[in-house]
This record gives sequence, C-alpha cells and structure tokens, in this order.
Amino acid sequence: MHLAAARQYYEREGHLRVPRRHIETITMGGADGEEQEQWEPKLGAWVGNQRSRAATLTPERVGQLSQIRMRWA
Repeated sequence: MHLAAARQYYEREGHLRVPRRHIETITMGGADGEEQEQWEPKLGAWVGNQRSRAATLTPERVGQLSQIRMRWA
C-alpha cells in the first residue's frame, strides 16, 4: 500500500522528495458498488525509512522504487 501512495505522490508531484511529515491520502474501492475507503499512510516517514534501509531491501523493491525515481542518497 505504501508503494501505491508513493506512486500517487510521484504522479502528482513529479518527484519523491517527500517531506518527512507528509501524509498521503489514498482512496480505495468504489468499483462495482463497493464502498470507498480512505487510507492515510505516513508517506514521508516510509520513504525516509526505505532510503535508510536500502541495503536490506529486496532487488524487486529497489526496482519498484527506482522506477518512480526514488532518490537513494
């Protein structure tokens, strides 16, 4: 889910320089009569944590984040 929030932020802002305290609102559901739900992950903290743990992330996760131009340093 955090990755979806990161993608949404990137698509809107064009970068992943997310302020540490930023909370991204994600709306899920709403198809086929489903009720919509909102989720508000602490995206700034998550992005910072991903950067600091880069050496331990799976190659798949690094690739996913690199696709949306994650700054690793």
